[in-house]
Amino acid sequence: MNRFFTLFFIIFFWGCTPSKEANNDLLKVVSTTGMLHDAVVNIAGDKMDAEALMGPGVDPHLYKATQGDLAKLNKADIIIYNGLLLEGKMGDILQKLSRQKTVLAAAENLNKTELLSSVQYENTYDPHVWFDVNLWKQVVQNISTTLQQVDSTNANYYQQNTVQYLEELEALHSYATSTLASIPEQQRILVTAHDAFRYFGRAYNIRVEGIQGISTVSDFGLRDIADITDLIIDNEIKAIFVETSVSDKAIKAVLEGCKQRGHEVKLGGYLYSDAMGEPGTAEGTYIGMFRSNVATITQSLK
Repeated sequence: MNRFFTLFFIIFFWGCTPSKEANNDLLKVVSTTGMLHDAVVNIAGDKMDAEALMGPGVDPHLYKATQGDLAKLNKADIIIYNGLLLEGKMGDILQKLSRQKTVLAAAENLNKTELLSSVQYENTYDPHVWFDVNLWKQVVQNISTTLQQVDSTNANYYQQNTVQYLEELEALHSYATSTLASIPEQQRILVTAHDAFRYFGRAYNIRVEGIQGISTVSDFGLRDIADITDLIIDNEIKAIFVETSVSDKAIKAVLEGCKQRGHEVKLGGYLYSDAMGEPGTAEGTYIGMFRSNVATITQSLK
């Protein structure tokens, strides 16, 4: 009888123990933003254990790493972050970790001639590069190169996935170009809470105006509200937009300012700027998020 129970407990506990292959053999990749995480998932598939620090509705400009985040970063084999000061409050942590493990600032080595200079801070660049699909394709390639270097065994698999994903991104760019071109040119003015869409505007021939600057760290003032209100009235703009990861306080102030001056402007909807939608939804992927933004903008400004 004792031998029976001994064997039972051995089998029971062996069955309850996570498999080495499922938990220990996979390299762990931690990305700061959902957009970067989605790129990793599309490239690595089930060959790596991928996780994002920042979820839906999270503003990376203001994000502070928790103790749990630090534990995840310490356990990671590869860390991927955007760079260009997007994760401003995590800079020191990421710099220290780069001395211990593979840490990729995925947007840092983009050709500076293709980047937009910051209008807020000297000698810095706008970090919102994911809003130009062609720039984002370069970021995806940077991530793929790093994953292939770290895990050469699966390099061919990663490369095949990268080629397929880049084709999907090219199709996304074509969709955005043709759809946004249907908005009459004089109506292509995009007003949002902060200046996250400058690359989007350059890529798709849309004038972009943010109430705040490229970082939400700086607040808006009465002059900012007055200037945007003048712009809306002078150009008879139909709609302005709230961002899912940014407070709607500034947009509400503009709506009220227009109302007081007898001009009706509607809320065009919610745009995904610094974070994607909920996991499991179309907007929880980079392509789905981008398509949603294009559709929302087009429907509201036409």
